[in-house]
Amino acid sequence: MMSKLHDLFDKNSFVARHNGASEQQKIAMLNSLGFDLLEEMLDKVVPKSIRRTDTMNIGEGLAEYEALAKLKSLARQNKQLKSFIGMGYYNTHTPAVIQRNILENPAWYTAYTPYQAEISQGRMEAMLNFQTMVTDLTGMELANASLLDEATACAEAMTLCQRMSKSKGKVFFVDENCHPQNIAVVQNRAKQIGIEVVVANAVEANLTDCDLFGILLQYPGSNGEIADFSGVIEIVHSQKGLVAMATDLLALTLLTPPGDFGADVVVGNSQRFGVPLGYGGPHAAFMATKEKFKRSMPGRLIGVSVDSQGNSALRLALQTREQHIRREKATSNICTAQALLAVMASMYALYHGESGLKHIANRVAKLTNLFKA
Repeated sequence: MMSKLHDLFDKNSFVARHNGASEQQKIAMLNSLGFDLLEEMLDKVVPKSIRRTDTMNIGEGLAEYEALAKLKSLARQNKQLKSFIGMGYYNTHTPAVIQRNILENPAWYTAYTPYQAEISQGRMEAMLNFQTMVTDLTGMELANASLLDEATACAEAMTLCQRMSKSKGKVFFVDENCHPQNIAVVQNRAKQIGIEVVVANAVEANLTDCDLFGILLQYPGSNGEIADFSGVIEIVHSQKGLVAMATDLLALTLLTPPGDFGADVVVGNSQRFGVPLGYGGPHAAFMATKEKFKRSMPGRLIGVSVDSQGNSALRLALQTREQHIRREKATSNICTAQALLAVMASMYALYHGESGLKHIANRVAKLTNLFKA
């Protein structure tokens, strides 16, 4: 293999094997760096401790069906256990039509950041479905086209509250019944940007003494409790603070939406809408908020517009966080939207419909009560 590489990169032949610049131009580029051969440059810039010089023992290749059979035999050695950890991650069933046509379809799973989003109207429609699903369930005015995961979405909610709150407070209050990973990520992010985080019981604490600009609540709580936070929200708003609420989309098919009792920002993940656990991730998160906060919200907004012919068309209406747009003014440094998994979650909702989702939620609630009893 190494002899083939030497042949490939020989001064007299390496340029002939590449399209683009001429042989003279490529030799000139090497010469301008003080080298005659590409191998000389690699010897200089790649440390000897990490550069392989011996032939790799890769072995004979396998046909595709042989490789798949080998992978399946390895997968069968896994022990498939039930997970009772909860805290935002739950066993779910991926409908076969979604698994075949989205999760295992390269037209969906190879799509990356939509730099020219408008040419992908089908993808735009799927993401608009996701936004619509989230706004319907959370009771908020608008939602973005996904975020990385619930914990980082909580941290993003904290910084949004800081930017948009009229309070001069320096404290972000976190209810102790939030999922532990949400608390940990919020604390870590806050430490880097000079925000003080107080973790305590939101219902019992004296919030008027906290000098807060915002609060994070979990609904339902990490222990499964469904608390009435209306009083807490009223107190926070009286101090000109904002309320962020981490929630569960399936629970919201039965519970009062956070938007109905005054939440300003609602976050969560969409994993239980047909996305496999995947040994801990990845899972698409969401953020829903009020119309007046849209330019401070991280993430992408898909909007409905018209094309040059006057026909209805979808477009990427807003993407405030993107580094490739305006890096120094971005609302977030996290660009991963987990778009594939967001599409899966939205299609899961479409597949089951309103009555189907409520049926699943009722079954979960009944089994939970049975287990408790």
